[in-house]
Amino acid sequence: MKVIVDLDVCEAYGQCVLQAPQVFDLGDDDEVVTVLDADPDDALRERVEAAADACPVDAIRIAD
Repeated sequence: MKVIVDLDVCEAYGQCVLQAPQVFDLGDDDEVVTVLDADPDDALRERVEAAADACPVDAIRIAD
């Protein structure tokens, strides 16, 4: 699985960080999310999918 965040669309709502903090991060001064692990283990798939679903601007895509 590959996690792709469209940084042009991301508005730093941070919902992805709440769903999958092992994969996403948002610092205090960040304007967009940071992907900590672009190729997470499949054990995190459910959390990453929840993060993508939670993104209010649909900035997260998962590629297999």
